Amino acid sequence: MVRLFTTVVALRCYLELQSQGQTVGLVPTMGALHAGHLSLIERAKATNDIVVVSIFVNPLQFGPNEDLQRYPRRLERDRLLCEQAGVDVIFAPTPEEMGIGQGTENSLTQVVPPESMMSGLCGRSRPGHFQGVATIVTKLFNVVQPDRAYFGRKDAQQLAILQRMVGDLNLPVEIVPCEIVREPSGLAMSSRNQYLSDEEKTRAAVLYRSLQKGQKVFLRGELTRQGIIAAVQGELSLEPDVNLEYCELVEPTSLEPIEQIESAGLVAIAAKIGNTRLIDNIILKDRKPIVAIDGPAGAGKSTVARRVAKRLGLMYLDTGAMYRAITWLVQEKGIAFDDESAIAEVVSRAKIEFIQTSEDPAIPTQVWVDGSNVTEAIRTQAVTGHVSQVSSLKSVRLHLVKQQQEFGERGGVVAEGRDIGTHVFPDAELKIFLTASVGERARRRQQDLTNLGDEGITLEQLEDQIALRDRLDSTRKISPLTKAENAIEIDTDHRTIDEVIGEIVNYYATIVRAKFEE
Repeated sequence: MVRLFTTVVALRCYLELQSQGQTVGLVPTMGALHAGHLSLIERAKATNDIVVVSIFVNPLQFGPNEDLQRYPRRLERDRLLCEQAGVDVIFAPTPEEMGIGQGTENSLTQVVPPESMMSGLCGRSRPGHFQGVATIVTKLFNVVQPDRAYFGRKDAQQLAILQRMVGDLNLPVEIVPCEIVREPSGLAMSSRNQYLSDEEKTRAAVLYRSLQKGQKVFLRGELTRQGIIAAVQGELSLEPDVNLEYCELVEPTSLEPIEQIESAGLVAIAAKIGNTRLIDNIILKDRKPIVAIDGPAGAGKSTVARRVAKRLGLMYLDTGAMYRAITWLVQEKGIAFDDESAIAEVVSRAKIEFIQTSEDPAIPTQVWVDGSNVTEAIRTQAVTGHVSQVSSLKSVRLHLVKQQQEFGERGGVVAEGRDIGTHVFPDAELKIFLTASVGERARRRQQDLTNLGDEGITLEQLEDQIALRDRLDSTRKISPLTKAENAIEIDTDHRTIDEVIGEIVNYYATIVRAKFEE
């Protein structure tokens, strides 16, 4: 049953008792929950032990002439939806509990994001809005102390500002962006949609259609602001009752206006339909797609990913080798595997490189760390026995995930691991989840060890090791092994490598190329 708390003291007391050794996911909302919120909750449940939903209509983010008083407040309905969605805790404080009593707004300590990020887009018509958002979100982070917090991409400016805030202030929380959930017409889900009449909802669908027009001309080669915005505004003009507030092309992280897309651009629009203000956006990326291949150890991910990359002409990113390389380095330096601070120092300074020495996909890419070729050393039993322990450390994962995402920014990547589709590349165009039975994976591992001249372990011992590693990886605090919601599962038992590769390449052709060659 979901627990409801309205005071900071009660919530903290509960979480201190319940969250020891558990991960906490926070979904901040202003209530009036809809399918978009529920998708955030579902994402949080997939990777956390405890899910907290905050429901707080924040006075600090409403201007004098905005809809603070009429903003929908439906706590009992929201509580029921949270109960059905499996939420553990609702935090629904009053403004006074959050330090915003009558007349105290101006005296409350404020968090002030960079002016350059607040002044454009919605900030022009909503002065003080993002400062109010940042202040209350920071308070929520301090109260709940979540490992992760989930925000929708619909509020793209808010998302970029909060990501910047967390980075600048070194807040120990991971911001997880989640895709926009839309109504069948394409209209982005919003609590304000209930203000729209049926006729207004029909007209409001033009917002997403216009963004799709911008995407279409972009995919055909139009990279300039002028050309993309003209396509969007041309579609919007077909609905004269839609009053456009802005339509802009900006860099997605800095929110700076751009004249041409170099790697990525955010097309953002705001408009009024009747008396209701709506926003929407789309990210345009001038890069090849990402293929994310997840699954447990021994399911053939490395071999499959390497050969898929070759077939598709993409880069193969062996993320597992990165964790193995750090494990090897820790061993080489004689550092205890439970000395997280020393390991954090090592990983923050480590230089990992991939060097392709052959066009033959059967020949592994060389892995170098701090000037040493560790391609074979990282596959030994000594490294395998400790890699899960090292990879479960927050400092290790944060540092290596950042490196992996930098590769992804360039696109054209086939990456494999145990959290690639759920955590590293959640927006990958194609996600595959390879599985295999423990017995099959043990047999494959034994063959690999035999090929390396290591025959000192039995099949039964390998099965026990693999089963244990599965348990550790699926229950670890940071980025547990889970199947991404929209991943395609392929069971590799009794199937050849070529059969699996062929299936993935076919999915790529039908799913990815359709999008990029539209």
